[in-house]
Amino acid sequence: MALEKVDSTVQKLLDNIHAYNGEFKKWEARTTKILRRYRDDQGTSTGMNESARFNILWSNVNTLVPAVYARLPKADVSRRFGDNDQVGRVASLLIERALDYEIEHYPDYRSAMRYAVEDRFLGGRGIAWVRYDPHIKQQNVPEDGYQITEDIEEGESRNADGDIHNPTSGNEGPPEEIEYECAPTDYVHWKDFGHTCARTWEEVTQVWRWVYMSKDAVTERFGKKIAKKISFNSSPDGLTKYGQSSKTNDKAKVCELWDKETRKVYWVMEDYVELLDERDDPLELEGFFPCAKPLYATTTSDSLIPVPDFILYQDQANELDILTDRIDGLVKSLRVRGVYDASQPALQRLLTEGDNNTLIPVDKWMAFSEKGGLKGSIDLLPIDMLASALINCYQAQANIKGQIYEITGISDILRGVGAASESATAQQLKGQYAGLRLRAMQESVALFASELLRLKAQIICTKFQPETILRLAAAEQMSQADQQMIPQALELMKSSPLRSFRIQVAADSLVQIDENQNKQDRMEFMNAFSNFLREAVPAGQASPEMVPLLMDMMKFGLGGFKQGVIMEGTIDAALQKMVESNAQNAENPQPDPETVKAQAAEKTAQMKVQAETQSQQARAQADMQIQQMKMQMEAQLETQRQQHDAQLKMQELAAKEKYERWKTELDAATKIMVARISANPGMDIPMIEAQQAAADTITKELGDNVRMAMDQMTNAHNNMANMHGESMQKLHDVLRAANSPKRIVRGPDGRAMGVEPVQDAPQGMIQ
Repeated sequence: MALEKVDSTVQKLLDNIHAYNGEFKKWEARTTKILRRYRDDQGTSTGMNESARFNILWSNVNTLVPAVYARLPKADVSRRFGDNDQVGRVASLLIERALDYEIEHYPDYRSAMRYAVEDRFLGGRGIAWVRYDPHIKQQNVPEDGYQITEDIEEGESRNADGDIHNPTSGNEGPPEEIEYECAPTDYVHWKDFGHTCARTWEEVTQVWRWVYMSKDAVTERFGKKIAKKISFNSSPDGLTKYGQSSKTNDKAKVCELWDKETRKVYWVMEDYVELLDERDDPLELEGFFPCAKPLYATTTSDSLIPVPDFILYQDQANELDILTDRIDGLVKSLRVRGVYDASQPALQRLLTEGDNNTLIPVDKWMAFSEKGGLKGSIDLLPIDMLASALINCYQAQANIKGQIYEITGISDILRGVGAASESATAQQLKGQYAGLRLRAMQESVALFASELLRLKAQIICTKFQPETILRLAAAEQMSQADQQMIPQALELMKSSPLRSFRIQVAADSLVQIDENQNKQDRMEFMNAFSNFLREAVPAGQASPEMVPLLMDMMKFGLGGFKQGVIMEGTIDAALQKMVESNAQNAENPQPDPETVKAQAAEKTAQMKVQAETQSQQARAQADMQIQQMKMQMEAQLETQRQQHDAQLKMQELAAKEKYERWKTELDAATKIMVARISANPGMDIPMIEAQQAAADTITKELGDNVRMAMDQMTNAHNNMANMHGESMQKLHDVLRAANSPKRIVRGPDGRAMGVEPVQDAPQGMIQ
């Protein structure tokens, strides 16, 4: 790098990076020591060789982290002022659903938030980085499965997906098809982040992060030429220190730097003299930076170098370690020790073998007793002083822990301890006070999470395709009314929604919610809402002009409940209808009551006259219909009578014809038989009887035919009589229906439309 001339832009950027490294060098060394103490690496806490320590840092961090960040946040997107903006409401709903899918489906946001909060309580600074990640469908891939990578020539660059683009050629190539797209949130290690030296975050003009890229990644991102020139001898700090192989030093350490003043993004390396890449604002974010303001611990207005929480109580922590080591030594010293007379070896067995009701023999008892017995032969080391010192050490340890808890605010976290004599109100007040000191930490974490969600929301609105947004938000499951406003909502989302002052994005509470308290709050809301309706409905009926005010009051009360956002659309629609109804009523004011009464009386009289007229017309029309039906039935009867008479005449003629033919045939047969008898006087009796039987048969058949003809004539007369009776019955029914009582049929407006007979009228009412 010394032999080659460094590009001026690269040199300027590297100067800012080196200035940051010099300014934050002490802080990085301090943070490294704190992390080792947190992991309880032996011999690295205070420079002393204590055999026993109290890891108060680990305890405090694992108590404070869940106190300020206990669960994954959920997006809270709403209209900024809660106005009757239906398009803004649908756009907010689409963004909120898409964000919820992003943070719940992908683990990057969850892990980035967790690591950033831990860094805040250890080193004092947590960072997360948001980016746009479109996944392009691979096209023109060779059969062997390997994508051909071309070298980048002079004047060419690569887009966000690593594809070569020559702005001077004017040929953009075929459009690429996006398979899916997302907006990941990357955790940035506290050593891999930097910014220009400034007093406050608002004065920062450049931010950067170090990315470790493999050779394949560099080739895909910057091309083969650059991959051949740069060195791959780096790795994330710490990989080789904790069991990793030295072969991991095969990465290129690339700096991604965002400059707010020029609104450009640069990619540089410390050991490369040229820019790797340079682009104009690729994400077009409202604040330009793709990262939220870091989650700081303690800072002042003259420096952005954070002060870790442990530094504020490290003296007490060191003293606590010393007391812990002293307590360990005193506990080990609390043993029975002493000396005894060597001339009495049995005394040694007294403490090692002695048991309940066990006696140990002693030689020369008289001489032993003259020397004072046990008191004169044994002298034990006193332990009451050691016990007193141990008790004092325990008390001092508790006092030091109390001081540390006061400094960190852990003393305000309720641990489930309370006096039985305390009332529920007293315990509730204690719980409210306990949250006051931690509220600042909780709000800072919530603001950090909300800022990350805002960045993701801007990327979703400006970079995502409409199809992707609708797919993430499950738009097909929305109501039909909301689906009709989706095109307008998408147009609003594409036109910088966060700068239009119509939509705001935030994160809900990050502390674990008490489910019982949540249910209680909902029941209180339902009771309050019911009481409000009980008073508001009569007031709105009495004074319709107050309905919009009452609806606004209802929306104001509903806005305090997260689940009430779903009901805002229904309330807005009802409010719009009421406003339109009131506008119509204002255009058509109500007349004077006396005038209304006179108009009603006049209308009643008109309706009565109209009903009588319609009744007379209906009666005349019914009489006309009866006369027509009567004439039609008489004509039908006359026609049937003529047809019957014609049939009778035909049957009589047929019967007479058959009778004459029978009579003629009988006379002819009789004459033939008489002639035969006369011609043969000797004809025997059997033949005569046979001829007589044949004549009888003919006579019988003719008689049967005559009787059949007479029966047919009788049946025809009976059918005619039945038809006449039925016709007369129908005529009677028509006359009865025509003469029965009628009632007026009225329409929805009260006007008479016609008459209809009374079906259930008694027989006496039929005229």
